[in-house]
Amino acid sequence: MLSVGSLLASILQIFLLALLGRLIFDYVQMFSRTWRPKGILLYFVEAIYTITDPPMKFVGRFVPPLRLGAVSLDMSFIVLFFGTQLLMGLVRGL
Repeated sequence: MLSVGSLLASILQIFLLALLGRLIFDYVQMFSRTWRPKGILLYFVEAIYTITDPPMKFVGRFVPPLRLGAVSLDMSFIVLFFGTQLLMGLVRGL
């Protein structure tokens, strides 16, 4: 039987993998603007965005974007990524 700590660590690991998947799909869309997922990949991408969108929007309300001249860098992904890593370390330490 799984302990609560290992179950939480597994959930956080899946969320972290979903964040990395979102990063990859965001970069693909950034470099190839005409690319759109089709078929089974569309369901996979939709699942990743469904999992990661609410936490990113929540963090984005409190963390302002970083202005670098004319470019604005969204810091919510970075804060969420490191926050998830921190939580995983705390959960595994229990």
